[in-house]
Amino acid sequence: MRGLGIDLGTTNTVVGTLDGGIVLNEPSFMLVRNKDPHRALAIGKDARNLVGRTPAGITQVRPMRDGVIVDLESARAFVTAVIEQVAPTRRYGRRPTAVISAPAGATPLERRALLEVGHEAGLRKVGLIPGPVAGALGCGVNPLEARAHLIVSVGGGTSEVTAICFGGVISHRSCQLAGEELTEALHHYLREEHQIIVGELTAERAKMGAPDTTDEQSLVVEGLDAVTGRARLISLDVDEIVEALRPTTTGIVQTLTACLEDLPPQAISDVMSEGVLVIGGGAMLRGLSQLFEESFGLPVKTAERPLTCVAEGATACLDHPEVVAAYSG
Repeated sequence: MRGLGIDLGTTNTVVGTLDGGIVLNEPSFMLVRNKDPHRALAIGKDARNLVGRTPAGITQVRPMRDGVIVDLESARAFVTAVIEQVAPTRRYGRRPTAVISAPAGATPLERRALLEVGHEAGLRKVGLIPGPVAGALGCGVNPLEARAHLIVSVGGGTSEVTAICFGGVISHRSCQLAGEELTEALHHYLREEHQIIVGELTAERAKMGAPDTTDEQSLVVEGLDAVTGRARLISLDVDEIVEALRPTTTGIVQTLTACLEDLPPQAISDVMSEGVLVIGGGAMLRGLSQLFEESFGLPVKTAERPLTCVAEGATACLDHPEVVAAYSG
């Protein structure tokens, strides 16, 4: 194995290899025993499925918030468990190298924390690449060409819009409204409008049950009646979910469109020709691409694999160290 490409996201962690493609795509969740908080008991789906039903003595940990590390010890335990799962030392013998994606707006301190966690988790050599750059590369865009590209990334903890050209960032804006805020908005809407209290996983499934590609027009949501406290089912129209999320999605768009004001005219010309590329889990929400198109006034293209293209691009950087070098400043 020649190395790992890692997208260490707030909601999901995706890992790719040059030989095997995507080898891990799991929620960025970890379970630890209270007596041993720095060793992962379970990660990914196994940990995520216990949200709201965790036994006594076990704590759920989310090592990433807004795309950056919250706690170094927890992040190290999580990344160590991920590496052991995809590249166990007993099988490969030597520690792997890796390229890890980071938010384009990450501070030097946040970037250094990612590097430290990677090394302490057992990686031999670690490079960092901005997530939007990795996503563009994973979608077939050359981030080193003398042509401007505009990438919108709507992840779990942060939304970013980044303009890149010739190995550098020419404009960048970000906001903390993203996937988690969309889930919370739907949770609040269901309680206020339908008097039903749902769990975090249920709200997440309902939100992601309304992508542009769905053929179904309604979803069944289960929860507790806010008045009686009894179990209850309701049927939600997909268009109602879209409208419930609209105030939050509009807030995301309004923040990100400010990036266009920083672009020189020639860059705008390139973007009008190429279109805006949308990546991340938010790209799958019904109506979001149309909202971006209306707000930006530019053609919008959604990545074919919005959830994995960042990891794919980070993996491709293993063969293209010049991209990491160009964007590492």
